[in-house]
Amino acid sequence: MAMPMDYDGMRTDDASERTDNVTDYKRTCIDFIEDISGSYLEWVDLYTKRNEIPIDEDKKRRKEIASIIEKTNNWLAKVPQSIKAVDVVMNDGIQKMAEATAGKPFQIGVYINQKSEYTMAKPGIIDVNVKAAGRDGRKTKLGFHQKEQRFRIEATGKAFFDETNISETEFDLMDIHLMLNTKECKQRDVISFTIIVSEIKDGVEVDRRGLSTVLHIV
Repeated sequence: MAMPMDYDGMRTDDASERTDNVTDYKRTCIDFIEDISGSYLEWVDLYTKRNEIPIDEDKKRRKEIASIIEKTNNWLAKVPQSIKAVDVVMNDGIQKMAEATAGKPFQIGVYINQKSEYTMAKPGIIDVNVKAAGRDGRKTKLGFHQKEQRFRIEATGKAFFDETNISETEFDLMDIHLMLNTKECKQRDVISFTIIVSEIKDGVEVDRRGLSTVLHIV
């Protein structure tokens, strides 16, 4: 598909420098999420017209994008307390829309306290449970967001994954636990991260998908 699997939704312009009013910036970003969703829906429409996806998959992706708009904008309205926090939540929503547009051809889930995609936790060492299963007997393994960067992570405080003992195993059924260090974060911090899972056949990556999570420190 033409939509890049490694899509990085973080904005590169200086929009956040144009105002110091958090409320006004929230409104701007809520409108932006709604506006940019149209581009992703156009991609879905293109895939359908090219017969790359069936009608039921078209409907599934559109429904997921609509849900992301609603949930992300709800978070934008209620959670961020700073310009940076607004950016983190907005960029997470853009990332999620890219993932929904590309689709999820194999099973993948990322959970914190048994909740996925929009979560909360106290500061400290946070358990991140990653589950996945390949298609037609294929295996899965933890992948890389970029060549030398395993995880995409954006946060208002210091947050990072412990990568010292990450397994390179190929799993029939992946069910692994990653440790996200947020010890230096404070209440109201927000963190967005993306986990990449590769689908493997005969030792070779044949597909890959990312799943993004936004975390509110409470």
